[in-house]
Amino acid sequence: MAKYDKSDIERRMQGAVESLKGDLAGLRTGRANTSLLDPVVVEVYGSMMPLNQVATVSAPEPRMLSVQVWDKGNVSAVEKGIAHANLGLNPMQDGQTLRIPMPDLTEERRRDLAKLAGKYAENAKIAIRNVRRDGMEALKEDEKKKEISEDDRKRFEDEVQKLTDKYTGEADAAAEAKEKEIMQQ
Repeated sequence: MAKYDKSDIERRMQGAVESLKGDLAGLRTGRANTSLLDPVVVEVYGSMMPLNQVATVSAPEPRMLSVQVWDKGNVSAVEKGIAHANLGLNPMQDGQTLRIPMPDLTEERRRDLAKLAGKYAENAKIAIRNVRRDGMEALKEDEKKKEISEDDRKRFEDEVQKLTDKYTGEADAAAEAKEKEIMQQ
């Protein structure tokens, strides 16, 4: 049975790009974005839970997030969780709702965020290159087992390289767009 599977390689490369886009969405750009609070975990009912399992997050205004806590007893725990997430946000309690104004970003913080976006993109490209390496190794193994010919191996290697180029380009484009968004605020 041949080890090379183009659809698996493409799925894994696509997963690296999707993961990058998720990471980039969590970067604060000065604009309110509900995915900004995705990494927040809250200690409720004796365990750590993601914020989205104890409250509803919305962005009613461009520079404000609203967190509607479902259980009144968890409001202070949610407030603490957001404050301890090191996102630079200060929630204000308003009954069962927490209002989180988005502070302006300093020029230095913008540069740091742009660098972080670049770092995320580099990690995604490393993951994509690792998938390419796995695909190339599988092709060489298949050729060694006489399951594919040398010509097929070379043709498939070209396909893997084209996929690699496509997905590294997508990763670069996503990071570039995010850096531009950060610096223009």
